[in-house]
Amino acid sequence: MLPTLLVFLVLPARLCPVDAQGCTLKSLEEVVSRSDGDIIIGGTFPINYNWRDPEMVFTKPPEPILCNTFASRTYQWAQAMAFTISEINRDQNFFPNLTLGFLVYDTCLSLVRILKGTMRMLTGQAKPIANYQCQSQPSLAAFVADSGSTRSIATARLLGLYRYPQVSYFASSPLLSEKIQFPSFCRTIPSDDIQAWGLAQLVAHFEWSWVGLLSSEDDYGELGSQMLKSKLQKFGICIAFHETFSIVPTARKIIHIVDTVKRTSANAILVFSADPFMRPVMEELSKHNITGKVWLASEAWSTSPGVSTNKLASMLSGTIGFAIHESKIPGFEEFLLKLHPLNSPNDIFVKMFWEMAFRCRWPNSKINQTLVNLDANSSGDFCTGAEQLENLKSPNSNETDLRISLNIYNAVYSVAHALQDMNSCVPGKGPFANNTCANFQHFKPWQLLHYMKKVHFRNKMGEEMYFDRDGNPPAMYDIVNWHLQPDGTISYVNVGKFDSRAPKGEELYVNISAIQWNTQRTEIPRSVCSENCPPGYRKASQKGRPLCCFDCVLCAEGEVSNVTDSSTCWPCPSDQWPNQRRSKCTPKRKEFLSYQEPLGSTLAAIVVLWTIITILILCTFIKYRDTPIAKANNRALSFLLLGTLVLSFLCSLLFIGDPHPTTCLIRQTAFGITFVLCISCVLAKTIMVIIAFNATKPNSNFRGWLGPWVTIVLVSTSTFLQVFICTTWLLICPPFPEKNMKLKIGIIIWQCNECTDVAFWCMLGYMGLLACVSFLVAFLARKLPDSFNEAKWITFSMLVFLSVWLSFIPGYLSTQGKYTVAVEVFGIISSSAGILVCIFFPKCYIILLRPDMNTRQQLFGKGARKNKKIKTI
Repeated sequence: MLPTLLVFLVLPARLCPVDAQGCTLKSLEEVVSRSDGDIIIGGTFPINYNWRDPEMVFTKPPEPILCNTFASRTYQWAQAMAFTISEINRDQNFFPNLTLGFLVYDTCLSLVRILKGTMRMLTGQAKPIANYQCQSQPSLAAFVADSGSTRSIATARLLGLYRYPQVSYFASSPLLSEKIQFPSFCRTIPSDDIQAWGLAQLVAHFEWSWVGLLSSEDDYGELGSQMLKSKLQKFGICIAFHETFSIVPTARKIIHIVDTVKRTSANAILVFSADPFMRPVMEELSKHNITGKVWLASEAWSTSPGVSTNKLASMLSGTIGFAIHESKIPGFEEFLLKLHPLNSPNDIFVKMFWEMAFRCRWPNSKINQTLVNLDANSSGDFCTGAEQLENLKSPNSNETDLRISLNIYNAVYSVAHALQDMNSCVPGKGPFANNTCANFQHFKPWQLLHYMKKVHFRNKMGEEMYFDRDGNPPAMYDIVNWHLQPDGTISYVNVGKFDSRAPKGEELYVNISAIQWNTQRTEIPRSVCSENCPPGYRKASQKGRPLCCFDCVLCAEGEVSNVTDSSTCWPCPSDQWPNQRRSKCTPKRKEFLSYQEPLGSTLAAIVVLWTIITILILCTFIKYRDTPIAKANNRALSFLLLGTLVLSFLCSLLFIGDPHPTTCLIRQTAFGITFVLCISCVLAKTIMVIIAFNATKPNSNFRGWLGPWVTIVLVSTSTFLQVFICTTWLLICPPFPEKNMKLKIGIIIWQCNECTDVAFWCMLGYMGLLACVSFLVAFLARKLPDSFNEAKWITFSMLVFLSVWLSFIPGYLSTQGKYTVAVEVFGIISSSAGILVCIFFPKCYIILLRPDMNTRQQLFGKGARKNKKIKTI
């Protein structure tokens, strides 16, 4: 870290105003310093940053504009020019027989002064006359001017008329890149359009979408803020407010800006302004104890000691800004250490510096004390000249400004290289008309401008320097962070860089861990109008507010958003469905009556249980087939009925499990045919009871119907009709498995499509018709006097059967998915179980528990009492 001597700079003793023959330049009011040479480079610097307008009485010529605030930071810039020219003159590789000189003017940030100073350098006269130049003046090669965009624009319009090369070290307005308006303008500072793009990337890098904007009411602030807003919009960043600093501050304007900053919800505020214009507002903001804001600085004030004062340190600590690239200039420190005011008795600025640096006064000093801004608590000792710069410790090392000094260093070297290239021109191979070269002793400004545009070199630090077709240099910025030190001062710490020459997307680098925020936390502060919408939500704009202000709305059913701050939700594919958070599509859950779920496994267990019971009853009947109760009512039909019931129970298993083409094809037809066969057996048993009863009557015609062919014909005919219905169904429109994605939201119903409801209901209707006929016949025969009359039990069984399937119809129609299948399975099980229980349980009771009743005596005993006989078949 350099000592204070790098901050408060002076001019060499040899530089002072001189009297030229026929041209007088004596007034220190406008001329700061001059160094003789064969070729002169002009320079304008705001060594004083404030001025006082003279009183206009219109009865005499106006008094000169008086500067009243000495600025050591900008005075260093002038010394950088003096050092660079001194270094070039010592290098014999440039001009062995020539020397460069310079002429420096103090502009005081006044547009009038810079225009008058530029005209004086052009004409060489105290009272400049347009288009007239003092002939005794050395060749004026180029201008290193100026520090501000507004003043540089005015100067560039003037110098452009004469095609005088102008190289600015601190004017960054993109308007100056317009070569039609400013044909002779170049600069060593990047254009603001690059800076605006970089600042927008920086804001986006921190994920700030809601920022405030302050700018100055000059060309730099107005054009820069317009570009910045345009770049921010491309990143989707909204401007919470945009206020401007008046060049001449007013209390009303300052209070308005303070109120705006206090009310805003934006925690990141961009300030695009030069430091003199923003300082009054910042001082007022500090009085209101505004903290927690992140200030983003443009390069015009990101390293300004006039802003980073102890008074503003608490509020502005944590500031992040774009700063001009910094590099140490070899030999500059040694150059400054050799300076002393006693060696420059005619340079009042050296004495001003000395008095300010050491808080002393020169004897008989006539320096305006408002210029040096002495501390009210200073000792007031006299300066002796014995003070040592090497021992001077800066109270605020941030006043060192080698960034702009490097720009001035490159600007002067650019002019020197252009002069060298022009001097190296080979006669007959020149770039001008007839291949001529410029007369190096009396060259024209436009001739040097030609070489300026083609300058390309590396400085002593190894950095590349050139101008593009718009007169702009390679764009590189340092990203600085203001760190608050224990003593209350601010230090500028490099935390990143921005290089426009890097590959796209890699221009910006920020070391976030090195950043010190103006908060109690280490994480990046938030600056948003609305918090981010998480995945699963979409942004809904708030009426009348910027796009960054929105509500988060949950995606509609069937839609997802898988990114943060999504503006839309999109539907999932037909076979997928959003997860619970609606952040991604997941495969829809397949629903079918599975063996793995409780409902399916329970139904399957019941089926197996009833199947086993039926098989046991069948085995019992086979074992006791020769007993009277087994022989009664046609035991062959009983065996067939029991076998059919086993198939009925088992066919319900076809409805459980993953639907396949085969199971879908046969399950309904198997169920329909099996049940019709079962009911046909029941009907045949009932009819055989009636025939047997009537055949016992004398002279009965029913005796011929007692043969087995009746049951065979009846069962076969009834079953054939169902087989015909099912076969027609399968031939015309066979059932098939399908994925029903519309029946239930988010679920794929994996089911069998029956293809035609007409065939299904015809099959079911025919089965119901047979059941009704069986019920009616059994009901009519329920009181026949038979010891083993089954009619009443068949009546109960058909009553259960019809009750189950009448209940099945509304249940089947009102359920969906696997529950529809479960209802049908339940109907199959309950109706089959009803037939089994009502018809065969009473007989099993007698066979197994009351064998005393299973005898012919019991059979005929009951028949004698009722005077009835039953023929055993």
